[in-house]
Amino acid sequence: MKVIITGGAGFIGKRLAHKILQLGALTDAHGAKRSVSELVLLDIVAAQGFDDARVKAVAGDLNDAALLAETLAGADSVFHLAAVVSGEAEQDFDKGIRVNLDGTRLLLEQCRKLAQPPKVVFTSSCAVFGGPLPALIPDTQELYPQTSYGIQKAMCEMLISDMSRKGFIDGRSLRLPTITVRPGKPNRALSGYCSGIIREPLNGIETVCPVEPSTRAWLLSPRKVIDNLIIGHEAPASAFKHTRAITVPGISASAQEQLDALRRVAGDVVADRVTVKIDPLVTYFMTSLPINFEANFGKSLGMTADANFDDIVRAHIEDSSQ
Repeated sequence: MKVIITGGAGFIGKRLAHKILQLGALTDAHGAKRSVSELVLLDIVAAQGFDDARVKAVAGDLNDAALLAETLAGADSVFHLAAVVSGEAEQDFDKGIRVNLDGTRLLLEQCRKLAQPPKVVFTSSCAVFGGPLPALIPDTQELYPQTSYGIQKAMCEMLISDMSRKGFIDGRSLRLPTITVRPGKPNRALSGYCSGIIREPLNGIETVCPVEPSTRAWLLSPRKVIDNLIIGHEAPASAFKHTRAITVPGISASAQEQLDALRRVAGDVVADRVTVKIDPLVTYFMTSLPINFEANFGKSLGMTADANFDDIVRAHIEDSSQ
């Protein structure tokens, strides 16, 4: 079985790759459990850190049709993680369209040309929702995204749904919460402060919370997102009725609640390294996002959220020490 991960050199892509290698087998679009014989990691830079004959790292642009044709030849499953993050998509409209929309369309067109329709797992976002929202958002909530990033993700969801209806692919779009805590350097995601206000203080670095402490977010740990990506892939096509989109379970927490958890887990000295300085763009983006979901469909498939934010902080500390 040949599996592709776009964005395979990124933090989530590499974690997902290690998980797939550990599992050793996945279920294909026909429902058959098959050994993973080839795992291709496609990204703008070559993925590093793999010593496994099944892994092939490919560096190149998602908009390179010839590269996509060569890379996807014979693919059975595709995890499409590659994207321009929210801040960059909002500030550079053309780049967001080129990568998030056009790149996804080219990828799906190549999938359509394969001899056998592959499974396609697309990492969408809760940013597809917006506008007036109920306190607890149902799976049937209409999409009114309020940012370029959310609109691009919503358009890709629609395309995946239609191509699945046509039988070109077996697609499923996973609407992910904000993933925190991400290790390493900050990226340009407008929700990245959710990681920064935990990661930087733990590393002894003074940092800024760019939103009001009462600002809430829908959150999920890296550990849980990997588990849920696999569950989304393994779900049979028969599980999908009127939609190919799945709202992934998470937890709702304010910036203050996140900092309180940091204080409980790591102590006052660490938590006191965070100060509040409001950023209007980050505030606009975060207050346009939904903050609490039923996520009943995802739960019915076996997806789960973290028990609480304290556990997310502890998991990050544990993973960082390995």
